[in-house]
Amino acid sequence: MGRDMTSGNPLKLIILFTLPMLLGNVFQQFYNMADTFIVSQTLGMDALAAVGSTGSIIFLILGLAIGLTAGLAVITAQRFGKKDEKSLRKSLGVSLIITMIASIILTVFATLNTRNILELMQTPPEIIDHAYDYLVVLFSGISATVLFNFLSNILRAIGDSRTPLIFLIITSFLNIILDYVFILGFNMNVAGAGYATVIAQFVASILCILYIKKKVHILRIRKDDWTLEWAEYKEHLRIGLPYGFQYSIIAIGSIAIQITLNQLGALSVAAYTAALKIDQLLTMPLQTIGISMSTYVAQNFGAGKFERIKRGMRSGLAITLSYSVLIGLIFLFSGRFLASFFVDADNTAVLDLAEQFFKIQWPFYTLLALVLILRPSLQGLGNSFAPTIAGVMELAARIFGALILSSYFGFSGAVASNPIAWFSAIVPLILSFYFTQRILTKEPTRLELALSLGSKKVMQAAKTLQAEKQIS
Repeated sequence: MGRDMTSGNPLKLIILFTLPMLLGNVFQQFYNMADTFIVSQTLGMDALAAVGSTGSIIFLILGLAIGLTAGLAVITAQRFGKKDEKSLRKSLGVSLIITMIASIILTVFATLNTRNILELMQTPPEIIDHAYDYLVVLFSGISATVLFNFLSNILRAIGDSRTPLIFLIITSFLNIILDYVFILGFNMNVAGAGYATVIAQFVASILCILYIKKKVHILRIRKDDWTLEWAEYKEHLRIGLPYGFQYSIIAIGSIAIQITLNQLGALSVAAYTAALKIDQLLTMPLQTIGISMSTYVAQNFGAGKFERIKRGMRSGLAITLSYSVLIGLIFLFSGRFLASFFVDADNTAVLDLAEQFFKIQWPFYTLLALVLILRPSLQGLGNSFAPTIAGVMELAARIFGALILSSYFGFSGAVASNPIAWFSAIVPLILSFYFTQRILTKEPTRLELALSLGSKKVMQAAKTLQAEKQIS
């Protein structure tokens, strides 16, 4: 069931909420990595490079919708913290309609333009057909992936991080079994890995729906909860669209890197793919704590408990910065060894490049930690402006690094674009965090905080409340 994060020790609540979600994300990454491992071991390096080359494209298309659902869940969390069940269910209905429309649009666009996108990215001829087969299957199942992420985000918005974990564990094993069935049993090549992932996501969505229907009464939408009020859709889109936009901005930067890697050749693609898988796995706790902070901040914002927001943000920063130092050292001393889990020991050229990836990035993971904790915390407050500016600056820096630096330094230049992008994103986030902290320290009224965040809805509510007090 849900967890109320508006009372109790902030650090303890954040950790307890994070742990099940972290384990769930590990399993999700596990079956994503299972695709990579099974493909590399059964179909060869060209197939591995093909699957790896699609990562940024998938992130661009799915990231928009997944980011949108995460943003919509912020409003749900705020209303849960406010203890307004009627308004919460209305938010759920509005969010579901927006999500369905977005899924349909993205499915049609992506499936019709898959080949054009791959050609635009200058995907190497030897892997483009494999990449196309894999992407078309995944894009055809966008609705299953988006629906599961939507339902997971809604459950997390009310403090339930355990249920998505259980469903992810089940579908992770299902995904691995289906990988072998489709790839080896039915000889479906890389397309089989795509079918396995889509089916696993569909099963997870069904499990979420059944669970909500039977156990989570607060999320059961009634007939009078559906609304066509434009004000509701406007408020949800104000938070949701910038959230999705930020995901897309990051994805566009990843595509710029992928284009550069494609030009450098299949060896660079394979090395970056293997190194990135390890990077994503070990940085997952940073991302997960950030998601936890978004829920924590949103619930306490809805409850008007601003001192708790300040305490929670400081706790989140302490955890992530400490962990970022640890993984930086792990990558420095063990990067090549970790990459060998995905690359055969005989492919020394690929392992050399993967090791280079880690040696360039290891000192800068504290920057990534700051980005991943400050951005969702500000978004939980309803601040979509600063995170969006950070995303734009991150995109500009990543494109500069990928396209300009790579022309001089090759693979090293492409990798260096990542820490440059993190540094660029930090600037607006730290400034916004600084001013927000100053206001929170003064124990502000809702009006003061709304003015700092630009939240019109909260501002109007605060003005109404002040007017009522003056009359009384």
